[in-house]
Amino acid sequence: MDIPDWFVWIILGLAVLQVLGLVPVVRRMRGADPAVRSSARWDLVDAVGNLLAFGALMLSLVVADSWFRLALAGFAIIAATYAIKGVRHLRARRLTTGS
Repeated sequence: MDIPDWFVWIILGLAVLQVLGLVPVVRRMRGADPAVRSSARWDLVDAVGNLLAFGALMLSLVVADSWFRLALAGFAIIAATYAIKGVRHLRARRLTTGS
């Protein structure tokens, strides 16, 4: 099956946007507030998982070898990060409502 070249460019563009999104995350990690730094760490793990998944998909399209396992590792990191962020959000929401 022949993958069109435009699909490779779309994945490359998404990866570049993800790298550009790392700039505010790194700036928040330098902040003085520990809560902001902790949130920024989880955002950094999320970005690394996304870059891992995008990189593996790009390599699968460009190179003849299958890089699907690396993409699965990226998706597992993303899913775990979203689960942790969701638990933290629910815990913070429960503390602010007082119930």
